[in-house]
Amino acid sequence: MIEEELQAQLEKTTPERDRYELFVEESQDQDVRVRFSPPSGVGWSTAALLTVVDTSLRAAAGVEASITHLGVTRLREAQPTDIIALSRVIRRDGDVVHTETWLFSHAVVEAMLHATASLAVRG
Repeated sequence: MIEEELQAQLEKTTPERDRYELFVEESQDQDVRVRFSPPSGVGWSTAALLTVVDTSLRAAAGVEASITHLGVTRLREAQPTDIIALSRVIRRDGDVVHTETWLFSHAVVEAMLHATASLAVRG
């Protein structure tokens, strides 16, 4: 799926309050790179980071997919800058997709969060 199509599908399936100005930078095969901007004036709360995790995992697995199992490791504090999410499909098994995402503050240098998940694909 090309970036513009994924962008449109994510905007359609993600509530406005949870989008954080998401922008699909790259979408290749089973790897996706999405940028999110922080909520104005407040930085990244844990709830906001989990929303970013959910959106970035769905970007890789399929926008209609829903998380059934989630493991999150926080590696460092989130900075009040854009987040870059690098997500990929690890394995597909019938209607279950196993994925991972890495979140970075502003640049892809040191990850601040890593998540793995299983998602159920509707359809």
